[in-house]
Amino acid sequence: MENNPSISISNPPPPETDAIQKTGLIIFSIGILLFIIAAFGLGSKNPTLFFLLSIGLSVGGAFIYFFNKYLKEPAGIKNNRIWQNSLTSGGIFGWMFGIIITGFYIILYWFPSLLDNLVHLTDSLSNLIRGKSSDRWFLYGTLYTLVIMVMGTKAILKYRHSNYQIIRTSSIMFFQLGFAYLIPAVLQLLNQPEFYFSYFWPLKYDYLFPSTVNYLSNAPGALGVFMIFWGGLMTFIATPILTYFFGKRWYCSWVCGCGGLANTAGDPFRQLSDKSVKAWKIERWMIYSVLIFVVVTTSLLWINSYYQGALLGSISEAFAKTYGFVIGAVFSGVIGVGFYPIMGTRVWCRFGCPMAAYLGILQKYFSKFRITTNGGQCISCGNCSNSCEMGIDVRAYAQKGQNIVRASCVGCGMCATVCPRGVLNLENGSSKGRVDDNPIIIGSEGAKLNI
Repeated sequence: MENNPSISISNPPPPETDAIQKTGLIIFSIGILLFIIAAFGLGSKNPTLFFLLSIGLSVGGAFIYFFNKYLKEPAGIKNNRIWQNSLTSGGIFGWMFGIIITGFYIILYWFPSLLDNLVHLTDSLSNLIRGKSSDRWFLYGTLYTLVIMVMGTKAILKYRHSNYQIIRTSSIMFFQLGFAYLIPAVLQLLNQPEFYFSYFWPLKYDYLFPSTVNYLSNAPGALGVFMIFWGGLMTFIATPILTYFFGKRWYCSWVCGCGGLANTAGDPFRQLSDKSVKAWKIERWMIYSVLIFVVVTTSLLWINSYYQGALLGSISEAFAKTYGFVIGAVFSGVIGVGFYPIMGTRVWCRFGCPMAAYLGILQKYFSKFRITTNGGQCISCGNCSNSCEMGIDVRAYAQKGQNIVRASCVGCGMCATVCPRGVLNLENGSSKGRVDDNPIIIGSEGAKLNI
């Protein structure tokens, strides 16, 4: 294909979709169509075949498209026209896609019988790795993991010029596949309690509830006791230590499945996060309110357990049920993922996740992590702010040459990745001078100016 360089100062027209990409899209579409057909029960006579065909064609078609799309061009950031695309700019297609995802979560939580035909598609896989038939949560976990694997591969191809993004995305994929999918399934195969070692309190809020602790402690063998020990160790010892050295990025952007989905499948929507001061104020009120909610709920349950219900009666259970419905289902599930195409990828992480709130307090006041800026090199292009999924106006800090020390920052590093001038750098340095109240910028003649 002949290369015709353009000397136009405007963006060139979007590259045409070639024959290989079109083939990939056709294969992907056939796979999705088979999956939809199976939802109406047409694949009930041979569910395993339908599952293999629908998933195999969908994943294979996606890989063909992504590999051809990104490898045929030089490595580097390619976010052109994201604000001109209806799907990625909050347009009509974005709203339609958001409604579809939200509807799926509503069905998953409250109308699971509508998914019975799809659930049976994964019976063979469930019997293989869990030793029992599938259910809605195994179906969801399978789809969730597949999406992270496929879109994680896309992210690695797209950001292959950045070693940080390659390693970070690979870590997300590893923990999701191993710790959040395969290990819990194999534990059930071995007649052990299902346990997610990559999730712990307060994100996995019931892991420190008395009922869960009692269940695990009474499980056959010592594994249940180890799970209790693991949850306490990670929550109260490992988390503060790791956050001190690496900030909240060690979990939110390297381990957590919620962040994993946001940084892979949600990558095309990261620019939709609201950067206004009003949104920042709402964020702080909401996320710390959720943290207080889960702390109070857990405390009430333990108090009630200690007094065997004589002191609080059913109050503690009411708190737990309310938290589970409002936060555990509506916020983290329906809104947290369904609103990706409308409000950006980190709606749950930014406004509701109690783990993010806990880590954020540690990061802001007791961590060595910061994003340093070189204000003299900043050209105010705004790429950093546009790519910040947590709604931080990174450019405002960069223009002042001021370190970015924010509780909400998840250290995804995308601001540094998209910066054309190398202004931003993720660092774990000395605590001294971490928060710079008097930033230094470079004047027009190279003189350092305190402001």
